Amino acid sequence: MPITPPPPRRGRGGAKRVLPGFGLTLGYTLFYLSIIVLIPLSALVFKTFTMTWPQFWEAVSAPRVMASYRLTFGASLIAALVNLVFGLLIAWVLVRYRFPGKKIVDALVDLPFALPTAVAGISLTALLAGNGWIGQYLEPLGIQLAFKPAGIVIALIFIGLPFVVRTVQPVLEDAEKELEEAATSLGATRLQIFFKVILPSITPALLTGFAMAFARAVGEYGSVIFIAGNMPMISEITPLIIIGKLEQYDYAGATAVAVVMLIISFALLLVINALQAWQRRHAGAPA
Repeated sequence: MPITPPPPRRGRGGAKRVLPGFGLTLGYTLFYLSIIVLIPLSALVFKTFTMTWPQFWEAVSAPRVMASYRLTFGASLIAALVNLVFGLLIAWVLVRYRFPGKKIVDALVDLPFALPTAVAGISLTALLAGNGWIGQYLEPLGIQLAFKPAGIVIALIFIGLPFVVRTVQPVLEDAEKELEEAATSLGATRLQIFFKVILPSITPALLTGFAMAFARAVGEYGSVIFIAGNMPMISEITPLIIIGKLEQYDYAGATAVAVVMLIISFALLLVINALQAWQRRHAGAPA
């Protein structure tokens, strides 16, 4: 006589449970997050507590460190804004149009994910330096990109573009074409359809892609270090300041600078998440 397997356990409300009980999965989740995220961040903060307040303030407010903050966050913001626009454009083309070589273009979007960041930095430097393929034509015009803050922005645009494209692309694919057709039948122009029908539905995805691109750019090191020039007060990024302090065995100073970056990054991400929640409530969707 065949043995009938027991029916799947049901949670509250009659929903079938795919994974084990809530207590076990929650415990594993908290344990995993503690090992991967909370414990390293806690060690960072506790190491900073070994410094007195004057020592901490001196470490994080030195002129060279302040210049690196302005460059790192400013370049990351500019790169994320550029990716916000052109990432949406690329995602729109990939979703709405058919053309020869579309699969190749779609695969090239993921190239910054697969390419080692150091290779990306060396490649961009070879292109944009004064003797590079592109730089040799720009420098006679007075345009110098390599070893300047502009080169850092270009490198951050390169590594951040896939985050926006891959976040917006599935949302555009799932967008309801009937709403656009209804707006067209009511006499709406293409710009009105985009700004009043399409854009509100993809804004959360755009903000998510922007946040991911910005967060990646803030902590980027490998692709930037080769094209930046690393000149103090001009093209020195904050991760390089941290690396320099670690090489000098100034671990407390390195963690102090890292904590400041962590606090600013968390604050910016919280603002972006708040904007996402506000946009969802404004659009009538659950936050």
